[in-house]
Amino acid sequence: MNIEARISSLGLTLPQAPKPVASYVTCVAAGNLLFLSGVLPFRDGKLTRVGRVGCEITIEDGKEDAAMVVLNALAIVKDAIGSLDKIRRCVKVTGFVSCGEDFYRHPEVINGASDLLFQILGENGRHARAAVGAVSLPLNSPVEIDFIFEVAS
Repeated sequence: MNIEARISSLGLTLPQAPKPVASYVTCVAAGNLLFLSGVLPFRDGKLTRVGRVGCEITIEDGKEDAAMVVLNALAIVKDAIGSLDKIRRCVKVTGFVSCGEDFYRHPEVINGASDLLFQILGENGRHARAAVGAVSLPLNSPVEIDFIFEVAS
């Protein structure tokens, strides 16, 4: 499977891998697993939008941001291992949604990421997942997602 061709066929573009915004690395390899740090929805070096889902930001916008996070995560993977075609599967996704205390639709927002992973990776994009609400996230981002990918050795 040519993953970059699949991304392109969806009308999407793989961005440049985002740089860390604090004291950490974006990806750590352990055996055949890649552990990605929390990824934010950057486009051209800026957050796509800021604020809390269900307050300043709609659920649909939050889903779009979650999908943008996937593209940034795949860019990080490509930087780490040279080719997206070495991805065997997405193992785990942990999604954080910045929202008010009465917001309960976190899974809907993180579906933006899960659905895109399935579109790009097919069955290998199905993953274990958590979707969690947060009072705030770094840089006032509406979403932050970390990933675990299994890759070929």
